[in-house]
Amino acid sequence: MRRADRLFHLIQLIRGRRLTTAAYLAQRLEVSDRTIYRDIADLQHQGVPIEGEAGVGYRLGAGFDLPPMMFTQDEAKALVASVRVAQVWLDPALAQGAQDALGKIIAVLPADARVAAEALAVFAPPVGMSPQVQRTLQTLREAVQARDKVFIHYRDLGDKASERTLRPLGCFYWGKVWTLAAWCEHRNDFRSFRVDRVTYVRRLDERFRDEPGRTLADLARLDTARARAQAGAA
Repeated sequence: MRRADRLFHLIQLIRGRRLTTAAYLAQRLEVSDRTIYRDIADLQHQGVPIEGEAGVGYRLGAGFDLPPMMFTQDEAKALVASVRVAQVWLDPALAQGAQDALGKIIAVLPADARVAAEALAVFAPPVGMSPQVQRTLQTLREAVQARDKVFIHYRDLGDKASERTLRPLGCFYWGKVWTLAAWCEHRNDFRSFRVDRVTYVRRLDERFRDEPGRTLADLARLDTARARAQAGAA
């Protein structure tokens, strides 16, 4: 790694934590503690407001920032790969947003990073969700964000049909399958629904608020307790 790149990365590591030790920085950058001390002294001499001292830790003073588009070639390629793969498994609105954001980033990259990113031979063929499932996912995601209840028609894995009114809590990607975590008002309990088995969805003109025992955090605690109980029984 070039020293200029290391100094930039050093600032990013310090900025991302409340207090960062030289040992941690040395491990991440694969250099000695002595090199870290020297680099920090040089940055401080150049006016970068790094506060702290050896043996205690370092933090970045308030009000300091770096230009946001100083990506390395590997970072730029990682962004391109991530967007290409994600687009296949996102709903239409998020997929378009990801593509637009990537275009803005690539447009202001240094020439070498831009060429490397655009030439990346990593692709994701369009074999993900069907257009109908993508639209369903977008409706559910937007309902989660707006905290709107939804009405769905659903077919379970046994092909049994049901109708549910739900409080949508979160969309989860499991690798080729999206599920919706929700509070089911029909069952008066948490339920999980595969998005590709939702045959009809409609957002209702009814908002919901967090209620004790019916939130996503409550569901996470319940899942954790169940996992621990299963581990203890095994």
